[in-house]
Amino acid sequence: MTATLGSVAPFAAAAQPEPVGEQPPQGLADAKLLEYVRDVMWPAFEAERERLRVIDLWMKGDQADSRVPNGATKELKNLLALSKTPWLGLVVTTIAQTLYVDGYKSPEAKGNIPGPWATWNANGMEVRQLAIHRGAVGYGYSYETVLPGIAPGNVQRAVMRGVSPKRMLAVYEDPGADEWPELAMKVEPQRGGAILVKVLDHQFVHRMLRTSDDKWTYLGLQEHGAGVCPVVRFTNMLDLEGNTPGEVEPFIPVASRIDKTEYDRLSVQHHNSWKVWTASGMANFAESEEEANLKKLKLRMGDILIAEDPDTKFGTLDETGLKGFIDAADADRESLAAVAQLPSHLLTGKLVNLSAEALAAARASLTQKAYERKVSLGAAHSQALRLAAKLDGDIEAAQDVYARVTWQDVEVRSLAQAVDALGKAAQMLGIPRQFLWSRIPGVTADDVKEWVDHALDDDPLTQYLRDFDKKNPAAGQSFGPDPTEGGALYEAPEL
Repeated sequence: MTATLGSVAPFAAAAQPEPVGEQPPQGLADAKLLEYVRDVMWPAFEAERERLRVIDLWMKGDQADSRVPNGATKELKNLLALSKTPWLGLVVTTIAQTLYVDGYKSPEAKGNIPGPWATWNANGMEVRQLAIHRGAVGYGYSYETVLPGIAPGNVQRAVMRGVSPKRMLAVYEDPGADEWPELAMKVEPQRGGAILVKVLDHQFVHRMLRTSDDKWTYLGLQEHGAGVCPVVRFTNMLDLEGNTPGEVEPFIPVASRIDKTEYDRLSVQHHNSWKVWTASGMANFAESEEEANLKKLKLRMGDILIAEDPDTKFGTLDETGLKGFIDAADADRESLAAVAQLPSHLLTGKLVNLSAEALAAARASLTQKAYERKVSLGAAHSQALRLAAKLDGDIEAAQDVYARVTWQDVEVRSLAQAVDALGKAAQMLGIPRQFLWSRIPGVTADDVKEWVDHALDDDPLTQYLRDFDKKNPAAGQSFGPDPTEGGALYEAPEL
């Protein structure tokens, strides 16, 4: 959640700021800070956490029932439970699966910047980034803390950790423009219902304890040395007012319509999906209601009904057709796909004989949406890596504002068509082949690096110079890399 100096407002397009009092200046006395956290930040955090809880339920497909009539039977409640499908979770997953960082590069350097990229990998960010992206896409925003740490071997290495917005609240002077928050509050549940509250500012990490009966205690502080509040905000779609709607909350009305349509179909399927046999004018069918019910139970699909009374008439009541309900559900899913900028076949499952061009056109809106998310999330990753470089003592990398993360190409394309197109680009346009390797579908940055290292292994000149090195160890000059390690004779571009 984000807060302004004089207001605390959740990241929601429809939300309006609510006055909550004055923002404390930096360096506020411990007692005053605890009072501000207890009376201002904590109530705002709980309100925002409840909003995010509802969003979380929709992502998991465990949302509230669309309607529960008074006196609903167990049978009806079961149908309501069956009608819920996590469509909005699929929306989040589809977008999140297009977002994977595979490098951190600068125009001033070849390949990944060694220091920050080593910190990225040391923190396991190749996996942790997935949860950060999914939180930002689903809730609208997520956080990452960057704090000083020591790696094995007594090496100074920043600690980077993603934080769910359900466990953190950040206060900004201008939430639409500020890069760093003024304050950030992180909660960590403890045993016995107590909660450890960590409040980060530009200089310290303050530790407080909130007990289950709402009693607060200030525990102490520790200097972090970042010079800013070391919390980076990842946003799905930030506007100038600081609102960041996610990919769930705006589409809840459409998803509710789908649940309603599915419930109606299940109700009809359960109660009216078979023919009803009728008989009128039958005398002496049964002497009691209980006997009549027993006779009805004996009827089977293959039975022939015969009556002695000539006035008896047999008939049927047709079942209710389900096609209209199925078509309505397809229409609702197509509406969700349209407003969420997703290919409709992802939600309807209707994909028949589409050419590569037609499939690319169907995914065009998703490609544009994913690119916008990469710009927003990529800037946050670069911000976090620059701060990590500062904490690691790498001033040059910390000041490199041109450095950017790179994203793995996850577009679904035909391998044969991609290789044919790239081959023509190399042949007809003169583009170096090594620069095209990373564009092959399914190829990672590590694959490209390995290919570059072994690009000239079979080259006759490379083999001759390696043999020369072996036969003349005292020549005073070594030609080419060690054949046991692989590598090219020239410094090939690292992609």
